[in-house]
Amino acid sequence: MDLYEYQGKELFARFGIPVSDGRVAVSPAEARAAAEALGGPVVVKAQVLTGGRGKAGGVKLADDRDDAEAKARGILGLDIRGHVVEKLWVEKASDIAKEYYLSITFDRGAKKPLFMFTTQGGVEIEEVAASSPEALVRLHIDPLVGFQPWVARSLVYGGGVEDPSEQKQIAAIVEKLYRCFVECDAMLCEINPLIVTPDGEVKALDSKFTVDDSALYRHPDIAEFRDTKAADPLEALAREKGVTYVKLDGSVGILGNGAGLSMSTVDVVVVAGGKPANFCDLGGGGDAQGVVDALEVITRDPQVRSILFNIFGGITRCDEVARGILEALDRIEIGVPIVVRLDGTNAEEGRQILADAAPPNLYVEPTMLEAAKKAVELAA
Repeated sequence: MDLYEYQGKELFARFGIPVSDGRVAVSPAEARAAAEALGGPVVVKAQVLTGGRGKAGGVKLADDRDDAEAKARGILGLDIRGHVVEKLWVEKASDIAKEYYLSITFDRGAKKPLFMFTTQGGVEIEEVAASSPEALVRLHIDPLVGFQPWVARSLVYGGGVEDPSEQKQIAAIVEKLYRCFVECDAMLCEINPLIVTPDGEVKALDSKFTVDDSALYRHPDIAEFRDTKAADPLEALAREKGVTYVKLDGSVGILGNGAGLSMSTVDVVVVAGGKPANFCDLGGGGDAQGVVDALEVITRDPQVRSILFNIFGGITRCDEVARGILEALDRIEIGVPIVVRLDGTNAEEGRQILADAAPPNLYVEPTMLEAAKKAVELAA
């Protein structure tokens, strides 16, 4: 789950990371009141779950309350990469002497948290990595060892920070950011820029924060941050039905049991010359209701032109999946062809159930590759 900037900063502040004072506003009048309460120049920032706000005109400096109200009026309703601005963060303006970048994310390849730090902040990290890779310090943390003081020192000294006061402040923020990352079950905590003011104060001027959805049951306070209006409607429906759903860009809807098999099916569809539109994962013990729920999600995607079931029965019984498919066809109207591949536990029974029912526009194939080829052909 991605958080808005102001939500991420609220979590930063809980862990002692310095942030600027600010207020949330949903109207020009509220932006005016926020600027008046904060006093002096403020920055009016669009709150959207995407990047590129500044380039799109979603971040504006306002001199006073009147200017804040005018800037808010111009930003609210703005479309930034498909996200319409409905909320603002009005923050006390900060003088900037230096801009750094600091983040910690989960490196899936290394299966470890990864710190990244550079003194070239204020720009996208991909740009720094491409143009000045030597300026970017990368450091993995062994989760069994956890954070150690040398980690912060390695980042600060490796990044070339020379001022002793800055070194001390950044090191303290690094440790607090690690605690924030671990204790909030985050997947990403990014500060860009991490600024140094002319007075030498180091603080987080922005926040990009992603929390592991699977861990939200441990953090009901963070779960409350979820903005259901901003979420993709299909993802919201999948979450409501307890279905694991991933949106892609093609035309073949995929339903498998288990993340590994589902992702392999995505690859096989590509090998067969097609493009997956999405996939739903039934999990290891999918039942008839789970199939119905997954089909309800998949069929609401207008890009889907065919649906591929790829089921390997271990815990999941293929006859139960077959009944689920037939139940779904009785309950919801499915206007696209369905290709089914069943293998494993009760696969013969499952195939027989489908053969006896003989629903129109349903095809049963013996192998994963043949099923993928058929689904791609029908989606063309």
